[in-house]
Amino acid sequence: MDKDKEHQTTTDSKYIQQHLANERTYLAWVRTAIAIIGVGFLITNLHFTMRTSFGKAGDWLANTIGMISVITGIAAILLSTFSYLRKRDDINNQCFRSPARLVWGLSILLILIILVFAVYVFSITI
Repeated sequence: MDKDKEHQTTTDSKYIQQHLANERTYLAWVRTAIAIIGVGFLITNLHFTMRTSFGKAGDWLANTIGMISVITGIAAILLSTFSYLRKRDDINNQCFRSPARLVWGLSILLILIILVFAVYVFSITI
């Protein structure tokens, strides 16, 4: 009976390499999300630590960058978790599809953060 258990394979064990790669990808997304959130906190902290007169517009932009970064980071974590779980099932069912919507959505959010940051930096230099 013990030999039967040793030779039994689950659907997951048939595709170990793919599942491990899926986990590495998920962890990379989580690290990226943490970095995005960290950048938002860093920008906000630097702005309010410097305490120079940037006016209400500068304060608003710093807060906006911080909020967008945190929201984007949380969205990245949620979307990557959903993507990880979907890919796990797709690997087991041998019907994997590349997640184009996730990549486009997060790319657009990151571009938005960069644009708001550029406006913020431009407003400081003027």
